Amino acid sequence: MPEPSHQAPQATTRVARARHDLRNPLGEIIGFAEILEEESLDPTRAGFRGTFSAMRSEARALLERLEGTLSDQRIRDEPASVERLRAEFLVRSARIRELAVQAADGCAALPDRPFLDDLARVVAAADHLSGAAPVLLDGLCDGLAGPNPDIPARNPRPGEGTLATGMPPSPERSPGAPAASAPAPGARILVVDDTEANRALLDRRLQRGGHVILHAADGMEALAQMRRQPVDLVLLDVLMPRLTGREVLLAMKADPALRHLPVIMISGLDDMQSLIGCIEDGAEDYLTKPFDPVLLNARIGASLERKRLRDSEQELLRKVREEQLKSETLLLNILPRTIADRLKAGESTIVDTFPGVSVLFADLAGFTQLSTRISASELVRLLDDLFTTFDLLAQRQGLEKIKTIGDAYMVVGGLPVPRADHAQAAAELALDMVAAVRERFSGGLNPVRIRIGISSGPVVAGVIGRHKFSYDLWGDTVNTASRMESLGEPDAIQVSAETHRLLAADYEFTRRELPQVKGKGDLTAWLLAGRRR
Repeated sequence: MPEPSHQAPQATTRVARARHDLRNPLGEIIGFAEILEEESLDPTRAGFRGTFSAMRSEARALLERLEGTLSDQRIRDEPASVERLRAEFLVRSARIRELAVQAADGCAALPDRPFLDDLARVVAAADHLSGAAPVLLDGLCDGLAGPNPDIPARNPRPGEGTLATGMPPSPERSPGAPAASAPAPGARILVVDDTEANRALLDRRLQRGGHVILHAADGMEALAQMRRQPVDLVLLDVLMPRLTGREVLLAMKADPALRHLPVIMISGLDDMQSLIGCIEDGAEDYLTKPFDPVLLNARIGASLERKRLRDSEQELLRKVREEQLKSETLLLNILPRTIADRLKAGESTIVDTFPGVSVLFADLAGFTQLSTRISASELVRLLDDLFTTFDLLAQRQGLEKIKTIGDAYMVVGGLPVPRADHAQAAAELALDMVAAVRERFSGGLNPVRIRIGISSGPVVAGVIGRHKFSYDLWGDTVNTASRMESLGEPDAIQVSAETHRLLAADYEFTRRELPQVKGKGDLTAWLLAGRRR
């Protein structure tokens, strides 16, 4: 009778889960047997190599039988194959256990008692196989047309870490602890697996590459560790309690601090769709258990190299951004922001006409005499301190500093962004500058005072030069402001008739006549006395 179609997903899940739960302990046996073979190259220990090789061969044979038998189609075509596989698991797992105990007896008799920890893990994995295989395989044929029963998870068994012979763990180190002769620290690799034996196996393999190994028994712990300390690579098991590996991966990719951390998925599942989904979610690579150590090292090396290149790229980008910020800061010390933005946007010639601005010139009276009585460094420090104060006052009023020439200072209001109160802003700055100079030089033996001139009207503004470029102003308003300053009096603010017209309602003035001003003839100027009360 045809099988109900709605049962197919459940059956497939059960067969895949059985493969997964049997591959895990097989992977542990194969992995630790390979390590034991590698560590028995010393002539004094070479007698154990044959036993270790036999353990590995038994586990490999079981793995091949498992792969050849546990598929939906094979089980349907030949149901008896499952029973044969069950019997073979019982026989070969018992043989593996016997070999491990035999080797352990021989190792316990040696002075340094080598290999006992790893042999204890092989015994525990063999015991798990002999107990799990009947539960996972019995009734599996019926399961293809029936409900999916609960399948026991792989948990540490009582006595794991000690052999059935009663021998204690090797005094060399506790199970899973780093070897005393571990290589110098390399990459920081986080191993995330809910099975302690799997973490220990990866630990042993990865330490040989000089890596620092961190462990997490579930996804929640893994995320907490990644957020608490730096990690270079994550080896992430797919099937775990609380959070699956894929859920951990998605959480990492949603976190800006973790999204670029490379992840290699490791699973006993051979479901290609699941692995493809992990890659689509952002995993760097994947490995299926039991993994080949050469392939493991190659994929870890490739992932770390890609991370190194990305980190180098990010560091380069950071330095580029720092240099761009320095360049932009320097550019903004020379040009107004809007003008700098236009230059960066590609404008080669910048010329603008402004119908109404206020130009302020300031000059320090008595500064030339002072410069003959103090050192050059003191002179520069004094001027820098004073002009820095002027810069802050101008910034507070929203005015644009144009340039300094010696001890002269030029600022403008109303450009590059037009504003209606440009004259008021210039007047407030002038009053603040006079007060600042008086405070700075009050009571000194070398009095320095300031002359300020202001004129309002139209100007032309633009950028001149190609290498050492500058932003400057031209027009009669600029010339008049310069005349107002040069013909002014110390500690006074002299403004043109147009500036007076704009300020007369809010400030007190004293009229002053200037005869025969160069290029202007007779002029009426006004001395700004202060704000109206």
